[in-house]
Amino acid sequence: MRPGPVGGVALLGALLLGLAGCSSGPTRGVGTTTPSAPSSDPASSDPPAQRAAPARRAGSVLPEAPVAATLPSGTVVPVRAASTTGGLLDVPPDTHVAAWWRGGSRLGDPFGSTLLAAHVDSTTQGLGPFAELLEVERGDRVVLRSAHLTQEFVVRSRRLVPQGPLDDEQWLFASTGPHRLTMVTCAPPYVREDGGYQNLAVVTATPVGAPSEGAAR
Repeated sequence: MRPGPVGGVALLGALLLGLAGCSSGPTRGVGTTTPSAPSSDPASSDPPAQRAAPARRAGSVLPEAPVAATLPSGTVVPVRAASTTGGLLDVPPDTHVAAWWRGGSRLGDPFGSTLLAAHVDSTTQGLGPFAELLEVERGDRVVLRSAHLTQEFVVRSRRLVPQGPLDDEQWLFASTGPHRLTMVTCAPPYVREDGGYQNLAVVTATPVGAPSEGAAR
């Protein structure tokens, strides 16, 4: 995402996903046509800042928001909780910081997608850590940490998804299905006259095991 000081992952109607900051200059209109979806769709508005504490079985952990991600190269990326503005996830302008969609799953949640997004680059910082997602391979490991938990994930797939409406890609941020880590950044080609990066790199990883007690480093 080259220049935009503000960028985001579009979650309009839970059917769109795009990184608005991928464009050169003004944000291009990703998802200007909102697909039909129930107004009560949880992805169309920000969830409450506080979640009710879930009932737990003996020995289970209390889910927590991720605060750091260790990429396969060993690079540690701080993670900040992000809400949506106008249907766009507020991705930090700093390429070295990732956003976690607070409407998604947390460490310790048994279901759904833990969605992280970050800018791939900027005109002032060059390539960011998430540029690594363009080359990760199946079997690579990613570690997420929260205030009290650590969980390892193994990369299962890396896909290029065209920017724009993604009616068939709800799994990227769905709260259903097995727990998984979904990491997103912009991907080539970069076509200035068409608004910037044309694709998203989407990396999906699954837990190696249950989260363990261990503070973020």
